[in-house]
Amino acid sequence: MKVCSKGIWNETIPGITFDENGISNFCKLQENMMETYPRGDKGLKDWEDIIARMKQNKGKGIYHCVVGVSGGVDSSYLMVLLKEAGLNPLAVNLDNGFNSEITVQNIYKITKKLNIDLETYVINYEEIKDLLRSYIKAGLPWVDTPTDMAIKAVMYKVALKEKIKFIIRGNDFRSEGKQPKEWTYSDTKQLKYIHKTFGNNVRLRTYPMLSFPKMIYAGLIKKVKDVRPFYYLDYQKQAAKVLLQEKYEWKDYGGHHHENLFTKFVMAYWLPEKFNIDKRLINLSAQILSGAISREKALELIEVPFATKEELLELRHYTLKKLDISEGEFDAIWNAPNKKTFDYPSNYNLIYGLAEMFSPIIKRIFDYKPMSLTEREVIGKEINK
Repeated sequence: MKVCSKGIWNETIPGITFDENGISNFCKLQENMMETYPRGDKGLKDWEDIIARMKQNKGKGIYHCVVGVSGGVDSSYLMVLLKEAGLNPLAVNLDNGFNSEITVQNIYKITKKLNIDLETYVINYEEIKDLLRSYIKAGLPWVDTPTDMAIKAVMYKVALKEKIKFIIRGNDFRSEGKQPKEWTYSDTKQLKYIHKTFGNNVRLRTYPMLSFPKMIYAGLIKKVKDVRPFYYLDYQKQAAKVLLQEKYEWKDYGGHHHENLFTKFVMAYWLPEKFNIDKRLINLSAQILSGAISREKALELIEVPFATKEELLELRHYTLKKLDISEGEFDAIWNAPNKKTFDYPSNYNLIYGLAEMFSPIIKRIFDYKPMSLTEREVIGKEINK
């Protein structure tokens, strides 16, 4: 098993290669992003420029920006930063029926104390249940795709409705890294195909969709910008967690992305047990390069189980019951051949082909260069089928 000499990316990651010094292409992708978005004085100035633009482009509404909140560390701390900058954000939370009570309370505590308006978008549970169940039946790795796509769609929907020009998200490539496209790529064409093929004919009346043309319309015509402050700021997650606990009675919910119980099921059980995918390889490697942890510490942490066998079985039982999947049906899915994202129809080649042709336009939609485009440049354009 080859392991990157700088991080802990290894051969289980699709598309990975190593140079003569044992440095992986995923490491080079991470370094490229860190050079493109430096922290320190340059990053702080870039962030201050963004704040000034938000204040100048408030428009007719009362909000400077939309911020997506989950009750996790990143989005909770983001609200603190926005208020400290003198901004009036509108917090938006997506309820897919799996939010943990701890994180729901985290959201309410912080928005109330900071006097931030909160809008919770609730998807009809029968719809999201049918979608999540469809992705499980399809045998794909990242079966939480419907939630991820809905979160993005809701933020654009709210921004357009409230005439808000800036969408703020708590993504941080220095702590999260870049997941390979074979694990996580998704688009509306693929979602509709999987739902039609594996679903139970539940009509999607409340599930929000964001097509590529609609996103182009929002960015080019309505001038909505997607902004990620942690690309620029010297953000330290552990310090942020301490501050949130001390000042806002914020409570810890466990591991990375465990604020949602279905996401926890995917990260801790579905991916590692069925696909031998440990996304912590990506997260911890990114943190090594950013200086948050040592490589030795990361190698220790990757050996720590997500949870005890008893906890994992309890999580499995809870998820199957909530999705109305019988043990027998799940066993059949579990024993069926694993699938990859590109085993099903998608608009990947169309979207990224257009993105490369019209990169100046992409810059007008996002306030940064999407990491997926940098991935294609550094890691390559071929899809592993």
